[in-house]
Amino acid sequence: MTYENIVEGIFIKRPNRFIAHVLINGEEEMVHVKNTGRCKELLVPGAKVLLEDCSHIKNRKTKYSLIAVWKGNMLVNMDSQVPNRVVFDALRENKIEGFEDLTHIKREVAYGHSRYDIYFEGQKDKGFIEVKGVTLEIDGISMFPDAPTERGTKHVLELIEAVKDGYRGAVLFLIQMKGPTKFRPNWEMDRKFSEAIKLAYENGVNILAYDCLVTENTIVLDEKINIEL
Repeated sequence: MTYENIVEGIFIKRPNRFIAHVLINGEEEMVHVKNTGRCKELLVPGAKVLLEDCSHIKNRKTKYSLIAVWKGNMLVNMDSQVPNRVVFDALRENKIEGFEDLTHIKREVAYGHSRYDIYFEGQKDKGFIEVKGVTLEIDGISMFPDAPTERGTKHVLELIEAVKDGYRGAVLFLIQMKGPTKFRPNWEMDRKFSEAIKLAYENGVNILAYDCLVTENTIVLDEKINIEL
């Protein structure tokens, strides 16, 4: 995926989940944050951030959207709207192991009481993929979630039921950075979600993790990462 009209800024503060104050060209601007997670280890005062200039969009309350932040030498994309699209593009390009040569791919498809990010059909099977964007990294280990997610737990448990009904099911954790060498559920933050992931694995749901190549204006799926449940 490619962004247009990227500008640099310096993070000042985040008064709520949706808004941040950023210094851009020497002036303080109120910007939209495209991630409702906590991101406390990323959005620290003085951090260098990247924003998309959205001033061409009518009826917006803010001119910019915050999409990425430098964590030391590592650039982390924190746009929560991106993972679904990145994985969809990777599936079309046969870049995800076990999901090559699909005959049909569709985004945002309902099944049961959940809406899954991707529905797919192949020569021999069909199923659903739930995509989770990962921005939390500690000492080379990426983790999800960075805040409790009842909705995420619900989706994972219902994916187990879809597998029992004859569908394929997968949860793909898209690590929105390049650097971590391992992924694990964040047991300390959300034990229920982590237990749901382990239960899903034990019931035939594929659990996958891929990192990304991230630049100032692009993000693409890259390599498969080891998972520790």
